[in-house]
Amino acid sequence: MYRTRLHLRLGLERLSEDRHALRLSAACRHAGIRQLETALFTPSTKAELGQHDQNISADEAARLLGEDVARKVQETTLAIYEAGRTYAASRGIIVADTKFEFGFVDGELRLIDEVLTPDSSRFWPADQYEPGRSQPSFDKQYLRDWLTSQPGDMQPPAPALPAEVVDATARRYREAYHILTGKEFTI
Repeated sequence: MYRTRLHLRLGLERLSEDRHALRLSAACRHAGIRQLETALFTPSTKAELGQHDQNISADEAARLLGEDVARKVQETTLAIYEAGRTYAASRGIIVADTKFEFGFVDGELRLIDEVLTPDSSRFWPADQYEPGRSQPSFDKQYLRDWLTSQPGDMQPPAPALPAEVVDATARRYREAYHILTGKEFTI
């Protein structure tokens, strides 16, 4: 299974190159300074449960997948993102970055996981976007921020989540759903 993660169009101050791929500093991903002219395709391999995905270059993706498959993954990724970005922008949401996961099912390349959700993307309210600061969001950044503020070394076991953190995260997801669909989320 291969994963592509995109760092896209808005909210990126600077780029630096490491030995595998273009990487962006965390501050740039969250706060932003300027809009990129084109989306960046940044592939990675999908890690085993509990491990970190490995960023790879587009050349490495082509070596692993073959040039034709890698090109199809890149083209499909960028086309889906552009359609989602355009729709979300029409509803007042910036899709700052997202990820798509592809795999092979019976030898056929397939998009195999969630697409453009608050769990797989960074959604920012366009009317509150301000370059140079951390952005309000409709995604799991609130939960991430809480987790990183906790004592410990980020190794299992994870701390128990307080009800207010769960509720605040769920409220953000429901708000994104409402803005994007015009409907209330119900279970």
